[in-house]
Amino acid sequence: MSINPADQCSILIVDDMEENLVAFEAVLGPLHQRLVRAQSGEQALKCMLRQEFAVVLLDVRMPDMDGFETAANIKRLDQTKDVPIILVTGTEAGADYAYRGYAIGAADFITKPIDPWVLRTKISTFLDLHRKNRQLALRAVTADTDRLTEITERLTQIELLLRNRTEADTDGLADRIGELERTVGGLLPGSMECQ
Repeated sequence: MSINPADQCSILIVDDMEENLVAFEAVLGPLHQRLVRAQSGEQALKCMLRQEFAVVLLDVRMPDMDGFETAANIKRLDQTKDVPIILVTGTEAGADYAYRGYAIGAADFITKPIDPWVLRTKISTFLDLHRKNRQLALRAVTADTDRLTEITERLTQIELLLRNRTEADTDGLADRIGELERTVGGLLPGSMECQ
């Protein structure tokens, strides 16, 4: 299976144990995405600030900064707050683990031993959501660019009217300025204009 590089996403795998990282890479390899490793919460935060991730697979039990604290720090940052986090717990995890995880913004939990099919399915769902969000953002930018082009053209027309104006053109100029104000108002945040 060949994936278009433009469709590839990055997945951050965080675990302090090398053998777990290798196992996650083996399970997620068939998804053909970029897999990035971190062996501590601190390394994970540095990775999150350096590049965009579609999803984070985060072990709960780690020395120094555990998975809960790492997840809380990820969710505090504007740049990373919307990245879904799947917390990985051992079988000894209590009911409070789920409560704590969801309270800090984790999107899901998975328990060791990992079922490879379940993990790939969960990760694939988040990858699809990430791709769709990117497409929506691109469409919004394109729409804004089109509207800004339209405004630029209208400004050019107004400039020409101003340069060549006579008394009779004053009403037409006022109408065009009014149209321009409404168009610009539609681009401003909080505008309720329908498109």
